[in-house]
Amino acid sequence: MTSIKSRLKPFFIKLISAILLTFVSSSLKAQQVYETLPPDFIKTIEFYGSNSEFSGTPVIPLNGSVSLKFDDLTAAENDYYYEIEHYNFDWTPSKLSKNEFLEGFDNIRLFDYKNSFTTLQPYTHYQLKLPNQNTRRLKVSGNYMLKIFNADKQIIFSRKFIVYENLVDVDITIKRSRELEFIDKKQVVNFEIGREDFFFRNPDQTVKTVVVKNNDFTTAISDLKPQFTQGNRLIYRYDKKSSFWGGNEYLNFDNKDIRQGTLRIQKVELHDLYNSYLFPNFVRDGRPYTFYPDLNGAFRINTIQGDDINTESEYARVHFTLQNYKDLEGGEIHLYGRFNNYVLDDSTMMTQDETKKNIFTNELILKQGFYNFKYVYLNKNGDFIEGFISGNHEITENEYQVIVYYRDIGARYDRVVGTGFGNGETIIN
Repeated sequence: MTSIKSRLKPFFIKLISAILLTFVSSSLKAQQVYETLPPDFIKTIEFYGSNSEFSGTPVIPLNGSVSLKFDDLTAAENDYYYEIEHYNFDWTPSKLSKNEFLEGFDNIRLFDYKNSFTTLQPYTHYQLKLPNQNTRRLKVSGNYMLKIFNADKQIIFSRKFIVYENLVDVDITIKRSRELEFIDKKQVVNFEIGREDFFFRNPDQTVKTVVVKNNDFTTAISDLKPQFTQGNRLIYRYDKKSSFWGGNEYLNFDNKDIRQGTLRIQKVELHDLYNSYLFPNFVRDGRPYTFYPDLNGAFRINTIQGDDINTESEYARVHFTLQNYKDLEGGEIHLYGRFNNYVLDDSTMMTQDETKKNIFTNELILKQGFYNFKYVYLNKNGDFIEGFISGNHEITENEYQVIVYYRDIGARYDRVVGTGFGNGETIIN
């Protein structure tokens, strides 16, 4: 005869297994989500907000729009589909169902595409604008991810964007560091948040912030807490916690005229593609600051050989050369800019010349246009050091943006209630 104890044993095993499965499932759902990097055949991803002329991570108002462009170098007119997901402040999936944040449908094929015309490198150019007739409206503010899939439902790449409501004002002041060691190297972002008709409840717990330099979210400072309040206004006057290395102005090149050199391009050669050889760059760390206008890391596609820059711009191999005399101590030098969304990988790493040990080179296949770039250092521990090659200056012209998130008590998602801008040109003591 089976005892009660032996009959209960399988029940408890099933119960514990179910609890563990629920715990694991909820843990997986709570994981932070990162952007998916595109494969080699996907090039020139441009992601614009309706309030910006440059590609990057769009931060748009609730009634705004975003536009995506990219090229497929297979030129096979492949079918691609898009989906949109909503996320919390920390980029974990939110608890909202799709019909709570989206009016209309996603998982729709990209219908707007054209093949390149008279280019050495054939490609298919794709475009997508949101909202559209299928995806009619984003209902709520917050963090979003746009995901692109192929016909086999494999994700090809994804890009973040942020939607905000204009409910509070964000006033930004850029100051020099109060640390004498860094007074000529760092920029400190102080800011105030508030509006007379908006009240924050328990702001230490309900308000979160992100401070972004030059639309580069890889170096953003997250979740600063208000130091004190003045009426309805939250005051953030940190020094160390909200400081950024000043960096230096971006270098640039312009190959819109693909057949000839410019002030930045030493020579052009034609093989299977056009090859643009840039003049060698040098280490700027330790040299005096020199101002010249840049796009704060951005790029702009352009050509003078055709009328439609989207489909008549050539692809070129752009050759970069750096003269470096600094000891890298096992680290790496990388190319850096918005041309690949500030990603550091094997394609951006500079390689030491076998015969000239102080010369580092790399080549990237880039679409014609005007590009900002700089050289950055990744040490052997994987730490990113922006000014190792370029130097740091407190008067560098950098653009800063503060994004304010608010989850009221009992709310189910993080709203973005405001954003503000500041520039390093207005730096004060």
